[in-house]
Amino acid sequence: MKRVFLIIRDLLLTALILLFVGLVAVRLEAPQEALSGRVRVVDGDTLVLDGQRIRLVGIDAPELRQVCRRNQQEWPCGGAARTYLANLIGNAQATCDAEGSDRYQRLLAVCRVENRSLNAAMVDGGYAVAFGDYESEETVARQKRLGIWDGTFDAPRTWRQTHGGMDEMPHIPEGWLGKLVSRIGEGIGTVMSKVWHE
Repeated sequence: MKRVFLIIRDLLLTALILLFVGLVAVRLEAPQEALSGRVRVVDGDTLVLDGQRIRLVGIDAPELRQVCRRNQQEWPCGGAARTYLANLIGNAQATCDAEGSDRYQRLLAVCRVENRSLNAAMVDGGYAVAFGDYESEETVARQKRLGIWDGTFDAPRTWRQTHGGMDEMPHIPEGWLGKLVSRIGEGIGTVMSKVWHE
């Protein structure tokens, strides 16, 4: 029985190593486009840089025409999200690391101003929700009741669906496959360790 276990263990470890090497090779070949310069803010999660539309990956901000509620009154949260993003950028230049495009031909990117991630800052300030990434920033903003969390609102995706806007799926965060493989490997290692020591 122990011999069968060792063979299975070795096969699993070999498969994990081959998968890891394949992931590294794909990651090294993945094209990343870096853009830098002055940006124009379209809404709370979309910029234009050098004529290219850029969608901040991993977040979803209220749509420009979206209205939320706080203090028993309507509040133009979509416009507030746009203003918040514009204030984060100010007159500084932004650097965007794009890792592909969405179906609307917008680059999906993490953009920074002075080494501060605009993506994370929008969620952290309560002016965007996590959309495939930035869950910890959303939790903090929600607990502190910042931005849209200080009242009630429809999730931006829901608002788009009910108001005829573009539908989009949550963005797949950078390195999701590597994290999944790592977790699977850790789980297998834990199980193997328990079986080995029994």
